[in-house]
Amino acid sequence: MSLTLSDLGWSSHFAAQHAANPTYIPFRITAVHRDRLTGVSSDGESTLFTPNQSTGTFAVGDWVLVDDQNRVQRLLDRRSLLQRRAAGTGAEAQLIAANVDVLFIVSSCNADFNLARLERYLALAHQAGSYPVVVLTKADTCDDPKAFVQVAEALAPFLTVLAINALDESDVQNLLSWCPTGQTAALVGSSGVGKTTLANAMTGLHQATAGIREDDARGRHTTTARALHPMRNGGWLVDTPGMRALRLLDAQGGVDEVFSDILDLANDCRFSDCQHQSEPGCAVQHAIAEGTLDPERLARWQKLRREDQRNSETVAESRARDKAFGKMVRSVMQDKTSRKKL
Repeated sequence: MSLTLSDLGWSSHFAAQHAANPTYIPFRITAVHRDRLTGVSSDGESTLFTPNQSTGTFAVGDWVLVDDQNRVQRLLDRRSLLQRRAAGTGAEAQLIAANVDVLFIVSSCNADFNLARLERYLALAHQAGSYPVVVLTKADTCDDPKAFVQVAEALAPFLTVLAINALDESDVQNLLSWCPTGQTAALVGSSGVGKTTLANAMTGLHQATAGIREDDARGRHTTTARALHPMRNGGWLVDTPGMRALRLLDAQGGVDEVFSDILDLANDCRFSDCQHQSEPGCAVQHAIAEGTLDPERLARWQKLRREDQRNSETVAESRARDKAFGKMVRSVMQDKTSRKKL
């Protein structure tokens, strides 16, 4: 099947950058490997090489300019970028996907449903610049899927929430309509929520699926690598491995967007540096007392802001903080030892 650049998601945003190097060939990255990339152009799929930089600086969905030797010469500026802080103690970012128009945040109508996790993914979407759509799978196995929808919709005004059966063609078609020809979507969510089944239905592929544990509705990873696949309607889909832990990175703007109701209240607090605890004239605590704000939502907002601030530290900042903490601990221990000797 012949594809145009427009079919692949090309737009004026990328064309303007290509104009500076018109002799190079545009490719869209469909997979990132340890020592090479896989990309697709209007002439088909090719293996691409990055002799001057690590493949870790590229994300599935990126647009690159390539010379006639299949060597990447330039990474084009992204329209959106999904990323998280990598596992471990470092401050490195792990790229999830680039140039994603719609982020399908997948949960399910069972024990996996978790408001804190949904808020975390919504913050990721807002920070990245992708439009969020919450997809609640396994609606056919739930007695009252509308109850799950209503709880999720309350997280933000005008939030799109869809309860679906991934094996129902009309539900799949409704989902596909959110990402038409030339647009790109990504599926994110924890293992066991039905992302692979959903991806199969949207793309026509037949990736293996795995069951879930009955006690907590969690499953095993069946998608092991990110890849860009064409969808049945002409859109593109990035399927991602299940993420048990999503560590936000530089996402304060996204977090504040998700909790904009609390920020609006905070503007009416008496003190500009109000911590929303026991300060007089705290509009946030007043809303909690009036029953218009859930105290657990306030706690989740504060937790995410603290976590993002910590995750967004540079390595130097992290080491400096840890060094200062270690110095304080040693000082306390020395003081205790001195008192015992007295």
